[in-house]
Amino acid sequence: MTITKDSVIGDILDFDNSTAEYFFEMGMHCLGCPSARGESLEEACMVHGVSVDELVAKLNAHINQ
Repeated sequence: MTITKDSVIGDILDFDNSTAEYFFEMGMHCLGCPSARGESLEEACMVHGVSVDELVAKLNAHINQ
C-alpha cells in the first residue's frame, strides 16, 4: 500500500492497525468513530493542524519497514 494525502484513514488502519500511533500523535483519538475512519489524511490534518506531507512520509516509512 502506498499512502497519499487522499488515502482514507479507515483503509490505512485496516491495512495496518499499528499506524494508529501516528494518528494519536497528531491528537486524533477518535479513530473508531465512523466519520474519522471515512476522512482522508488531508482532511484530518487540516482539522488537527498537522502537515499532511509529514504524516504521509511517516506512515509510508512505517508501512515499508
